[in-house]
Amino acid sequence: MAREKSENPGRLKQIGLTYKMTRRVDPKVGLVVAGVGIVTFGVLLAVGFLIGHPVYAGILGFLLAFLAMAIVFGRRAERAAFGQMENQPGAAAAVLENIGRGWTVTPAVAMNRNQDLVHRAVGRAGIVLVGEGNPNRVKALLAAEKKRMARVAVEAPVTDIIVGSGEGEVSLKKIRTTLLKLPRVLPGQKVTEINDRLKALGDLMSNMPIPKGPMPKNARMPRNGKMR
Repeated sequence: MAREKSENPGRLKQIGLTYKMTRRVDPKVGLVVAGVGIVTFGVLLAVGFLIGHPVYAGILGFLLAFLAMAIVFGRRAERAAFGQMENQPGAAAAVLENIGRGWTVTPAVAMNRNQDLVHRAVGRAGIVLVGEGNPNRVKALLAAEKKRMARVAVEAPVTDIIVGSGEGEVSLKKIRTTLLKLPRVLPGQKVTEINDRLKALGDLMSNMPIPKGPMPKNARMPRNGKMR
C-alpha cells in the first residue's frame, strides 16, 4: 500500500509536467482534450436516453470519454515533444533509444566537426544507419560507415536513413515506424553475433591511443570523422 501511494504522486507529477511541456508548444491542448471528453460523454449519454438506459450509457460514456481524452492528449504530447526535438543534435538517437526490444542502439558511431551524426541500430532487420544533419555531408558519413559495416558484418543487410523533411528523407517522428516495418531477415543468434563483433570493434577503437591537449591548428577533420 505504501508503495502504491508513493508511485501515484510520481505519476501525477509526470502527467503534470508533460501537460506543461505540451501546453508551451500547443496552447490549445487543454481545450481540445476537454472538448473531446465532453463530446464523447454527451453522445453516449444521448444514446442512452434514446434507448432507455441513461445510467449504463452514462457510465460507458464516462469511461470512453476518459480513454478518448488520454489518446488525444498522448498524441498531441508526442507531437509537441517531436517538435521540440526537431533540428536538435542527437534527436534521432533519443528516438532510437526508445524503439523497443529487439534492437541494439549505438549513438554517434560517426561524426564530423559540423556535428553531423550517424547512429547505428542492429536488429533482425539487419544494420540500420541513421544520419542527421546536413544531408549532403551526412551522405558522405553514411557511405563511409556503410562500407565499414559491410566489411564487419557481410551477412547483414545495411539500410541507411537520413532524418529530415526533404525528398527521400524520414521525419523524426517516423523513424521508429520505418525501422519496425523493415523485413526481419536475421535469426536472433546471428543478431547476437553481429552485435558482439561490432562491440569488439568499438572496444578496439576506444582503446586506441588519443593524443591529449588541444587539437593542432593544421589538423584536418575529414568527413568520416577521423583526424589526418
